[in-house]
Amino acid sequence: MKLKTTCEDTGEGALEGADTTTSTYAAGTSAAIARDMEIVWQTPANPPRRDDYIFRDGRRHVRPYYFEFISHVKDRWAGKTIVDLFAAEFKGRPYDYYVQAVKCGRIKVDDQNVSVSYRVKTSHKISHFLHRHEPPVMAWDVSILHEDEDVLTICKPASIPVHPCGQYRKNTVLGILEAEHDLAPLFPIHRLDRLVSGLLILARNASKADAFRREIEGGLVQKQYVAKVVGIFPEGQQVVNANVSYDHREGRSTFEVNSGSSGSMLKGKASCTKFTTITTNGTHSLVLCEPVTGRTHQIRVHLQYTGHPIANDMLYLSESVASRSTQGTRASRAATAGLSKSLASDNGIQDRFEVFPEDFINDPMCTHCPSLAPNGYEGHEEGLWLHCVKYSGPGWTYECPYPDWAILDSSILH
Repeated sequence: MKLKTTCEDTGEGALEGADTTTSTYAAGTSAAIARDMEIVWQTPANPPRRDDYIFRDGRRHVRPYYFEFISHVKDRWAGKTIVDLFAAEFKGRPYDYYVQAVKCGRIKVDDQNVSVSYRVKTSHKISHFLHRHEPPVMAWDVSILHEDEDVLTICKPASIPVHPCGQYRKNTVLGILEAEHDLAPLFPIHRLDRLVSGLLILARNASKADAFRREIEGGLVQKQYVAKVVGIFPEGQQVVNANVSYDHREGRSTFEVNSGSSGSMLKGKASCTKFTTITTNGTHSLVLCEPVTGRTHQIRVHLQYTGHPIANDMLYLSESVASRSTQGTRASRAATAGLSKSLASDNGIQDRFEVFPEDFINDPMCTHCPSLAPNGYEGHEEGLWLHCVKYSGPGWTYECPYPDWAILDSSILH
């Protein structure tokens, strides 16, 4: 459907990068927009549906939709004009866009249209209404491994986040399970990074989720992952005790160890991982990883500490990865850019149907249209060679099959 409007929009939510931002589905839109085009937006009463997804070139896309991001003014924003605030804090769009977005009512203050020279105060609520394009993910199915009245376990494909976060809402494990299997609500009981695959356990009710939480916090749950690492990993169990410190701005972790001579306090959180070689072919090794603690990127950074990082993890394989602050993107996405390849040809993923721009609303205000993916997400991502295979606790065990990459040619068994 072709829409007519007098305003220009960049599509992606400008408020998305703020720490205190909350996202809500739009409950309405401005009179300025309504005069020029008919907009159909979604509310929490509209769960993800099967036809929300479009499959092309081995990737799962989300049909673009209208959305409203909401945030409250931070202290450092107070006194700035509404346009200067957006231009300074959310630099992914040109200044002129924000001028037009304010003029047409797509950016509001306390649900009211304001002038471009309006100065915000800390008590204000600001909102940005837009045509949202979610990043694509790999088109693999989210396969169900076990299902009963209290627990669901699935094999999570790499590249799909577990729950809504950042730019992802429908292209998540929870969104896909609701759309394709009518499974909701679900409560994930542990984390898996977006680029990590494998076993994911979800409780089907709050009481079961709370029971899992108590067992995990009580140290009663054992976790096992497999990783494909560089080189010949040492024989015997290797135990790494190195503090882990996560930098939210850079999107990566670093390790710290006490040298015993400086006497300085370590800043990171105490972390421990046990590693055991499963097999090696002289070039790569398949390693069983058993994290005792659960820090962000713990296995990845501890393998880097051993000198045997995950063989396709460019974030921890190389020290030359550009920082987010200088490159303008998260380090994790900058790293995986070097791993791009054609999933359709190399991984056997077939397109489910051909898609054309007419398959979704083409908003002429949106700089992402007529593309399905938002700007900057045109390439393919390869999943990390890190896969969760087993979780066990008092009286229960859940497992996931090994991935194809875990087979090493001419391997030497240990």
